[in-house]
Amino acid sequence: MEKLIPDTSVLVEGLVSDHLKKGKITPKKIIIHEAVLSELEHQANENKETGYLGLKEISRLRELSSTYGFELAFGGRKPSAAEIKFANMGEIDALIRDLAYDEGGCLFTGDNVQKEVAIAKGMSIIFIQIEKLHKKLLLESYFDKTTMSVHLRENVVPYAKKGHPGEWTFVEVNKKKLTRELIQEISREIIEEASIRRDGFLEIERPGSTIVQLGKFRIVITKPAFSDGWEITAVRPVRKLTLDEYELPEKLRQRIISHAEGILIAGAPGHGKSTFAQALAEHYASSDKIVKTIEAPRDLSLPDNVTQYSMSQGGNQEIHDILLLTRPDYTIFDEMRNTDDFRLFADLRLSGVGMVGIVHATNPVDAVQRFVGRIELGVIPQIIDTVIFIKNGNPEKILSLTMTVKVPAGMTEADLARPIVVVQDFMTGKAEYELYTYGEETVVVPVMGYGDTKKPAHHLAEQSIEKSFYRYSDRVKVDMISDHKAVVFVPEGKIAAVIGKQGKNIQEMEAQLGIKLDVKSLDTLQESRPPKDSSGKRVFPYQVKMTKNHVQLMLDHQGAKKDVDIFLGDDYLMSAKAGKSGMIKISKKNKIGRLLAEALTEREDVRVLG
Repeated sequence: MEKLIPDTSVLVEGLVSDHLKKGKITPKKIIIHEAVLSELEHQANENKETGYLGLKEISRLRELSSTYGFELAFGGRKPSAAEIKFANMGEIDALIRDLAYDEGGCLFTGDNVQKEVAIAKGMSIIFIQIEKLHKKLLLESYFDKTTMSVHLRENVVPYAKKGHPGEWTFVEVNKKKLTRELIQEISREIIEEASIRRDGFLEIERPGSTIVQLGKFRIVITKPAFSDGWEITAVRPVRKLTLDEYELPEKLRQRIISHAEGILIAGAPGHGKSTFAQALAEHYASSDKIVKTIEAPRDLSLPDNVTQYSMSQGGNQEIHDILLLTRPDYTIFDEMRNTDDFRLFADLRLSGVGMVGIVHATNPVDAVQRFVGRIELGVIPQIIDTVIFIKNGNPEKILSLTMTVKVPAGMTEADLARPIVVVQDFMTGKAEYELYTYGEETVVVPVMGYGDTKKPAHHLAEQSIEKSFYRYSDRVKVDMISDHKAVVFVPEGKIAAVIGKQGKNIQEMEAQLGIKLDVKSLDTLQESRPPKDSSGKRVFPYQVKMTKNHVQLMLDHQGAKKDVDIFLGDDYLMSAKAGKSGMIKISKKNKIGRLLAEALTEREDVRVLG
């Protein structure tokens, strides 16, 4: 051909130099329209990656002109500011077509609309279906089957996180430092692929950063002056689990399936929050529910029947309107960060949409605190009914929220009663935190300490009340169940004497002590405690859960945070400390863990004593 006139689409994709090197085109002259140059310059001035890619392609053609014996020239008139502004409406394309028509040259394009117009005008054209171009990226060479994320930075060797959530290592991929030119080339490839692949999205493009979703990869590119050097961080999920593979307690599973419609999934970065949310979304979708997601960027890998909306491309109001009109059963809100996100979550939930939100938190109650100050306190339990805290890839703690009116824990005056949000351990039902207004502030107060759950003042009160009842019985046990009420346990035969005729004795004691007293048989207290074995130690009942790598013994609430000994028959195996939820987790990688797993499988006599 005599003359070749490429448009912006093929220059940005680097197709002209690629076809020259492969011998697919042999022009005598390549003419770049001034409008193309102006459009690329405008994009580069806005720090858009496409502008830089196109300008580099033109520089590449200048270098190749002597090698392949063609002339590189510029023609046409410079576009006006309005034409550049409305380039996406076809103004620049029309100028390029006019130049190709006037020069009698061949138009080279990857734009389908440009092709159709050129054919309609009877022009000579080369059209490349850009969607069909798919290649393995340089970025992918840094990944293997165990790689969670890759971290590339100029003048530094490439690093990768390998393993799985909660158990990974940070390792060098190779010893060779990366150059700025290589980082820029990797960046160019990523941008090109994102613009042509159906599973690619250019989510956010700012002067100093670009966020891309490309297949399973979530990619962040930063460059000067925003960062002090070129850097690429690419993250991908290494495992895809179903809800059944999590082996959830049946109580939690039924909560998720039947009742929970305001769920928060919380955890530290990299511990598997999105993986769990993904499994939850797929479970709902497979249960004939309409499921949609709100993401920024879109990085959840979900089936085609789940629509994924981008917060980067649509504002809060647009997403709010769309979700209310489409009426999904459940919406997964990934990575809630700012006040607008939390308010959108609350508004949709109060509108009747089932919501699952994902937040970063270092402990479970932090997820609830993220709503404090952003949403009215009394509304929070209506928005959030379940908090699932993920650690090392598995749900470690589950909280539930209720609203009540009571005197806050630690206060004594009845006139201090107020509306309180009670945060409970979902598995045991025990209150762990209280949220209420104190003056002009909203406070989050723990009602359980570490270890013993009773306040020191309650211990002193129990001892004092016990002494008061020694006149009736030498065996007395008192349990302070609140700041205003206690239960007195005495032998069955002493109850009548303690109460007195028509309740006279107990009324006098209540007036003297200033608290409400209940009298019960000491036998009921003994029955409520774990039984003792022949050695005098308590025998804790437990439930067994086997996972691939661990044996889990779940004690009831009375075993929580207790130091216990584990016996196989009469043989001592090991000592352990139960967690806050009563769980003892033993690795199968050691000899004792394997022995315990075999004994439990064979239903041998395994006892937990403390």
